[in-house]
Amino acid sequence: MTQRAPQIVILAAGKGSRMKSARPKVLHGLAGRSMLAHVMALAAKAGAAAPAVVIGPDMQDVRAEVLNAAPAARFFVQQQQKGTADAVLAARQAIDPQGGEVIVLYGDTPLIEIATIKRLQRALGGGAAGEPDQDGAAAGRRAAGAAITAGADVAVLGFDAADPTGYGRLLCDDSGQLRAIREHKDASIEERRIRLCNSGVLGLRAAKLLPLLERINSNNANGEYYLTDAIEIAHADGLAIAAISCPEEEVLGINTRVQLAQAEAIYQARARHRFMLAGVTMIAPETVWFSHDTEIAGDVIIEPNVFFGPGVSIAEGALIRANSHLEGARVGAGARIGPYARLRPGARIGDQAHIGNFVEVKNVTLGEGAKANHLAYLGDGSVGARANIGAGTIFCNYDGFNKSQTTIGAGAFIGSNSALVAPLEIGDGAYIGSGSVITKSVSPDALALERSKQQERPGWAARFRDMMQRRKTRT
Repeated sequence: MTQRAPQIVILAAGKGSRMKSARPKVLHGLAGRSMLAHVMALAAKAGAAAPAVVIGPDMQDVRAEVLNAAPAARFFVQQQQKGTADAVLAARQAIDPQGGEVIVLYGDTPLIEIATIKRLQRALGGGAAGEPDQDGAAAGRRAAGAAITAGADVAVLGFDAADPTGYGRLLCDDSGQLRAIREHKDASIEERRIRLCNSGVLGLRAAKLLPLLERINSNNANGEYYLTDAIEIAHADGLAIAAISCPEEEVLGINTRVQLAQAEAIYQARARHRFMLAGVTMIAPETVWFSHDTEIAGDVIIEPNVFFGPGVSIAEGALIRANSHLEGARVGAGARIGPYARLRPGARIGDQAHIGNFVEVKNVTLGEGAKANHLAYLGDGSVGARANIGAGTIFCNYDGFNKSQTTIGAGAFIGSNSALVAPLEIGDGAYIGSGSVITKSVSPDALALERSKQQERPGWAARFRDMMQRRKTRT
C-alpha cells in the first residue's frame, strides 16, 4: 500500500543552555550539518515539503536554517516554553484535521531513520494487525509489549533504555495495551523500574490531535503541558494506541556536547558500515570520518585518519591515502590522493591524477593523469592532462585584493620551487626551469627561466667564518 505523506510538526524552540553556547542547540553540527538540518531532511524523505516548525522568539538563525532546507516550511512561535503539548498547539493552524496523520519530531533528535517514520505511519494508517514487514515492525511492536490495532489513533515510538533514568516510562495494562506515559519526575518507585521508555516522537490521526491536546493540563512536577499526557487521555477515551520500538541510539536526544559527540560516533559508525557494504575498503574504519553528503564509489581504498568534509565525491578505484583532509572536492576514477593531502572546495581531480604529500589544492581542476606529488600549493586555476607540478611549486593567486587564475597546459612540466604569479598561462608542453618566478605567460613547448646569474667567490665562506669567530671571541 502506498503511504501518503504525513503532516510533520518539528519542535525546535529549545535554547539548549546545557550546551554552554550562545548558538541555539538545534544548530550545533553533526556530520557536517546542523541537527535541525538532519531532522528537516528526514521530514523531506517522509514527503513533507512544508513541515510546521515551532521555534522560540527571536530565533532568526533557526528560521534561516529551516528555510535553507525547506523553503515552503511554515513557522510558529512558542512564546514561552511551557511544554511539548503547548509547542504543538502553537502550530495548530498548520494541522489539517482531514489530512491523515501528524508526526511530531524534535530538532535535537537527528538520528531517526526513515524506516522508523514509515513504521509509525503504518501503525496509524492500517494494515493487518501484527503484519510483518521488511524493516521489522512486528518485532519492534512485540518488543514494546503493546497491543497493536490496525489503524491506531495514536502511535508512540519507544525504546528499551540501558539506563532509564530521566526518561518517561511507557505504562501498559495487564493486556499489554499502552495506557499512559509517566515522566520520570512524576513516576512512582515501581514505575521507575520500567525500562521501556518514551522517545518523545509520536504520531496521531490528525482528527484526534487537537481535541486530545486541548484537554492536557499542567498538573505535574514541572508545571508544564506534556504531549505525552495525550496517551492517558486517549486510553481513557478508548482510542487505539500503538507502541513501536526502535534501537535506543536512534532516538538519542542531544542536550549536551557529550551527547553531541555520542551522536557523531553513532552517525559515523553507520556511515562506515554502509560504505564498506557498498564495496569501499577502509584499513582502519574507526579513524575515517564522513560528512552527511559524502559520495564514494566501489573499489575505493581509504587509508587511516582521513576526514571528509561536506561536498566530497570519490569515483571508483581511487586511493585516498593516510592523513588527508577533503572538503568540497571531486576525485576522479583511479586517482591517488595523499598521504597528508588537503583538497579544499573547488578541487577537481581528474581520472588517474596524483595529489601527493603536503599538497594543497583549492578551486583548481587537474586533468587526467596530471601530477603534483609533493609540497605544492595550487589555488585558483587549471592543470592540463599529464602535466607535472614539481615540489615546492606555488600558484601565487592572491594580490591582497583579488584572486587570479593560473592555467597550465597539457603535458607541461613545472620545475621544482617555482612561483607562478597569476594571472598566468603556461602553454601545452612548456617547461618551467626550477627556481623560477614566472610573471608572464609562456608559449607552448617553450622553456621559461627566471634566475639570477650564479656567482662563485672562492674562499669566501672560510674567511666569513674566521671573521665571525674573532668577533665572538672579543665579546
